[in-house]
Amino acid sequence: MSLDHHGFVVIDKQENVSSARVVSHVKRTLGVKKVGHTGTLDPFATGVMVCCINRATRLARFFLGGDKKYEALLHLGIETDTQDATGNRISERQVPDFSEAEIQNVFGSFTGPLDQIPPVYSALKHKGVPLYKHARRGKPIQKPARQVVVLVLEISEIRLPYIQFEVTCSAGTYIRTLGADIGNALGCGGHLKTLRRIQSSGFSIGDAMTLEAFEKRAANETFSQYAVGMTEALGYMPEWTAGKNLKNKIVNGVPLTQKDVPVNVLPDKDKFIKIIDGNRTLIAVLEQNETGSEYHYCCVFN
Repeated sequence: MSLDHHGFVVIDKQENVSSARVVSHVKRTLGVKKVGHTGTLDPFATGVMVCCINRATRLARFFLGGDKKYEALLHLGIETDTQDATGNRISERQVPDFSEAEIQNVFGSFTGPLDQIPPVYSALKHKGVPLYKHARRGKPIQKPARQVVVLVLEISEIRLPYIQFEVTCSAGTYIRTLGADIGNALGCGGHLKTLRRIQSSGFSIGDAMTLEAFEKRAANETFSQYAVGMTEALGYMPEWTAGKNLKNKIVNGVPLTQKDVPVNVLPDKDKFIKIIDGNRTLIAVLEQNETGSEYHYCCVFN
C-alpha cells in the first residue's frame, strides 16, 4: 500500500468508461488507500478528470465549484431520452437550412445566467438513488430548474445537421441539456453526439494522460514525476510559509489571527490561504473570517 502518495493525477478519460471505473483503475494501479475526484464525466464523454490521491481527497472541496470548458458536437434534428448519442430516439425532425446568423443568434441567447432543468438521466439523487436508475426503471424523476452560468459559448464549425461548439461554464452545468435546449430553440431538436472536457479545476487537457499512459508512468517513474503536488494544485490560493512557532500552533490547533498569518486576500476572492513549510509541503488550509482578523482551520496535514 503506497501511503506516501499524496497529490493529483489528471486523466484523459476515454469514451464508454465510467468515472467510477477511472477512480478504481487509479486506486488499483497505485495501490493506495483513498482516491477521489473533483467532478465526474458521463460515460460517453471524454477528457479531463482530476483524481485526488490519499490526503489530497481532503482538498477536493476547493475544486468542485470551479469553471469548466468543453468541446461538443451538436446533432440537430434528432432528440434522445438521454440528450446524447447513447439514448433512444424520441423524435426526428427535418433540419431547416439555417443561416449562420440565425444559428449565432440562438447560441447568443444561451450565455449568461440560465435556469437549466437537469436531465432525468443524471447522477443527481432522489431519496438517495441516482436519477438515471429511476429513469431506467421507467419512473423518471424531474428535478426543478437550477441556475447555471454559461460564460463563453462559441461556434467552431457549422456543417448541418452538425454544429461544433466550445463552452466555458459554471460547475453543475449539463452540456447535454444545453445542446438539447439549443436544438429546441432552433425548432428542430437535437442531441450531443460527442462531448470532451478540455479544462477543469485549473487543469487542462495538456496536463492529462490516458489510463494506459498513466499505467506506464506509474510503473516506470516516481509519483512526483507524473502527479501534481497538493501545494502546486492550489496554485490559485495565496500562501504563507510557516516558521517553527506557527507550525507548532497549527499542529496543536491554536486559534490564529492576522498577526500569525499577515496575508491580505482580495475582496472579490475566496478567503482561503494555504500554509506551507520551507520545502513547499502543504501544512494547512485556512479561511479568513469576514473581518480578515482571524482564521478558521479548513484542513491540517501533520
